Amino acid sequence: MDKIALITGATSGIGKATAQILAKNGFNVIITGRRQDRLLQLQEELTESYKIECKILCFDIRDSKATEQAFASLPKEWQQIDLLINNAGLAAGLDPIHKADLNDWEQMMDTNVKGLLYISRLVTPIMVERKMGQIINISSIAGKEVYANGSVYCASKHGVEAITKGMRIDLNPYGIKVGSISPGAVETEFSIVRLKDTTANKKVYAGFTPLNAGDIAATVEFMVTRPAHVTIGDVVILPTAQASVTVFNKQL
Repeated sequence: MDKIALITGATSGIGKATAQILAKNGFNVIITGRRQDRLLQLQEELTESYKIECKILCFDIRDSKATEQAFASLPKEWQQIDLLINNAGLAAGLDPIHKADLNDWEQMMDTNVKGLLYISRLVTPIMVERKMGQIINISSIAGKEVYANGSVYCASKHGVEAITKGMRIDLNPYGIKVGSISPGAVETEFSIVRLKDTTANKKVYAGFTPLNAGDIAATVEFMVTRPAHVTIGDVVILPTAQASVTVFNKQL
């Protein structure tokens, strides 16, 4: 069987673009998310366009039991994951710490940190047994810097940074590659979800050209096509107009 990649959060944005580019590179893919209709649509696209095999797992990665049941539903040969892309993540709210909604905090920590851990705990023992595999965690520039009204989102992505470094150490004896991608401003559904506003992107990305999901997927492609002796530990990728988490050259 050809190599198998599991991509979390594949119903849109970076996850969807990553599934497409990996399928183009000959990977059979497992795509996960909460929106069944989008998963089915992407499955049809990938199998028809790239002639690969594609499995879908529809579940909420914040639910450890649901995650375990979804993974267990895969045939044994499909559990032999060669590449895990921990992409599922989000930001919720943009409020100062003394006014923020606790539900937003829980949603971010449960998805960005705990969800990543839940699926990794299922996949990594099999990689360890096989002494092979690669994990790429989609982090953020918010995992390296902190900004006003983003403390908990930044904390969640700092957590991804720490987990990635710890994973690399723990899995090093087994020849498993571990890396992360830390994007700056990427125009996906990110701001729409965060601000709960369907017009948010027009405001957030006005005056400059942001990254797009394909830019991040191309970075994944570069990382997974390196020779066996090369691991890309971390990539910070920004739009040219962005100098730091809050500094932009906008032409308004």
